[in-house]
Amino acid sequence: MTREEAREQAVRLVGQMTLEEKASQLRFDAPAIERLGIPAYNWWNEALHGVARAGTATVFPQAIGLAATFDPEFQQKIGDVVATEGRAKYNVQSKLGDRDIYKGLTFWSPNINIFRDPRWGRGHETLGEDPYLTAQMGVAYIRGLQGDGEYLKTAACAKHYCVHSGPEACRHEFDAVASPKDMEETYLPAFEDAVKEGHVEAVMGAYNRVNGEPACGSKTMLKDTLRGKWGFEGHVTSDCWAIADFHMYHHVTDTASESAALAIKNGCDLNCGNTYLHLLEALQEGLVTEEDITESAIRLFTTRYLLGMFAEDCPFDSIDYTDNDTDAHDAVALEAARKSMVLLKNDGILPLKADAIRSIAVIGPTADSVSALIGNYHGTSSRHVTMLRGIRNYCQAHGIRVFYSEGSRLAKERAEGLAQNDDRLSEAIACAQQADVVIACVGLDETLEGEQGDASNYSASGDKITLNLPDPQQRLLDALEATGKPMVTVLAVGSALYVPQGNAQLLAWYPGQAGGTALAEILFGEVSPSGKLPVTFYHNVDELPEFTDYSMKNRTYRYFEHDAWYPFGYGLSYTRFGLNVTSLDEKGAKAEVENLGAMDAETVVEVYAQCADPDTARNPHLIGFKRVFVKAGEKAEVKVTFDKRAFTVVRADGKREKVSGNWEVTLGFHQGDARSVELTGEAPVKKTITL
Repeated sequence: MTREEAREQAVRLVGQMTLEEKASQLRFDAPAIERLGIPAYNWWNEALHGVARAGTATVFPQAIGLAATFDPEFQQKIGDVVATEGRAKYNVQSKLGDRDIYKGLTFWSPNINIFRDPRWGRGHETLGEDPYLTAQMGVAYIRGLQGDGEYLKTAACAKHYCVHSGPEACRHEFDAVASPKDMEETYLPAFEDAVKEGHVEAVMGAYNRVNGEPACGSKTMLKDTLRGKWGFEGHVTSDCWAIADFHMYHHVTDTASESAALAIKNGCDLNCGNTYLHLLEALQEGLVTEEDITESAIRLFTTRYLLGMFAEDCPFDSIDYTDNDTDAHDAVALEAARKSMVLLKNDGILPLKADAIRSIAVIGPTADSVSALIGNYHGTSSRHVTMLRGIRNYCQAHGIRVFYSEGSRLAKERAEGLAQNDDRLSEAIACAQQADVVIACVGLDETLEGEQGDASNYSASGDKITLNLPDPQQRLLDALEATGKPMVTVLAVGSALYVPQGNAQLLAWYPGQAGGTALAEILFGEVSPSGKLPVTFYHNVDELPEFTDYSMKNRTYRYFEHDAWYPFGYGLSYTRFGLNVTSLDEKGAKAEVENLGAMDAETVVEVYAQCADPDTARNPHLIGFKRVFVKAGEKAEVKVTFDKRAFTVVRADGKREKVSGNWEVTLGFHQGDARSVELTGEAPVKKTITL
């Protein structure tokens, strides 16, 4: 079914509705219209890294971990699995008459905001700090969710449009001020590509204002840019209760009816909240017309027709509940966890040799924690393998004794309790003393970095105030390091932390239901780590501008003015790779990747570019990447297609221009900056392209 055909049917159906009925359909919890055979429908569903909040489902690594795979093709496969499970659940629940929240086919995912500051609590929902990586991974997930058939498999939603990345504590009244250059260079490209290349069915507005206009009622962003400049034809939804913020916190309107009018007049079709209950009041006050209400209803029913909700021939109706939570989907989750983990440091301790180890100590508050696997906006897996369980399963098969201690609390207790919450510290030290090697499992979870209103963290509203671990975990690592035992530090986290302890450091992210299995495989060398950082790891927040400053100056790898602790695009392997560039032009590159080691492994070829134009970003920017698997001692050919914006710069007025002259292009397995070369020992290939 084409969009034109779906819209024609929507026009006919909406034309049969009364004014009151049309207005009722603009709520996220749209009621049934029985006389027209329209069932109730709740538009609110989530699928950030698996079907979320709707019972049993496959839980993949958190979005930031998926970004670390640098693998759009695999990301699309994950999206397809998520869509299958969403259909499986929708089909059976609809037949049983359950049309409640989180039961629909409209997934409010992916989150393609730019993770500009590591303090932001929701950053782990995103696909990193780079606009091109975010766009590529976001478009791939959208394509996986929506499919390419006659009907949409599910409907994806790009959020939160736009310029949204904290602070969480003031998001309901905050004005994100961004220059035209920063808008075009950083904040908008992923949304533009989601519309033009991903053909995303929905876009969600943000809570904040953007340069003075509330995002869910912004003429500049919704009418002029989204629908006007980009030609978006789908529907727009508000973030939840964001329209009420117009009069309650932003104070750009005085009443709920004025807020409803501002939103719908500028193209926000669906209200997650209750402000659109005042639409008929706004109509009586002359603030909106019936045509405004009708058009939004048509857009929403166009989506429902595209999903095949009123069709008898929709092939996705045959997806059965047995297609949810399958062995095959678990295997995809395991592969995702393997691809996502990033080896940050290794003095040679990894991989561990099973035949040389008699005992191992697994210590830390995230070791046996399901919360450390799942991130936020997650489903409920029936197959969780914690880090402790994964390591124990492997060790039992190889005759290795495992000692375990929680070691410390995740963070400070709210109530007065034991002195410094160190009641497990002596046990942890005892375990370490008995073992040949220590695996220290530390980090955060969704209660320590998350969303305002959802978080119960020790700092403020979901955001972090420091890049250090909570104090109890800091003391634990110090005590373990003092034992002198070899130690591998495993970080379960969704953002940058500064944790220098450990002979090796492995970033597991929030790795999903199969995280423990993947971790054990990597620790013991069954799989070589291959993830790459989609964000910069800094030393401390003092290196960064004020959190509320939305200027990109001194933010992210493209503009950072210091040496990063671990740079964007960085990640170690158990093997070494060589690169021979065979062709290069402004459209892309071809190269041979040679595995110089003794272990089969995957890696990512990364390409960066920079020119001398004064308006280019301070540092080279990513223009292309490609993940590749190479067997030990063999070569593989790689073709990297460059970003369509690769050889352009953005002027102060926001206009993007192609720049002639010399461009320095860096090709390798990291950025090619001095810090990356120092850490990896691998020098990239540098070439010059003259346009």
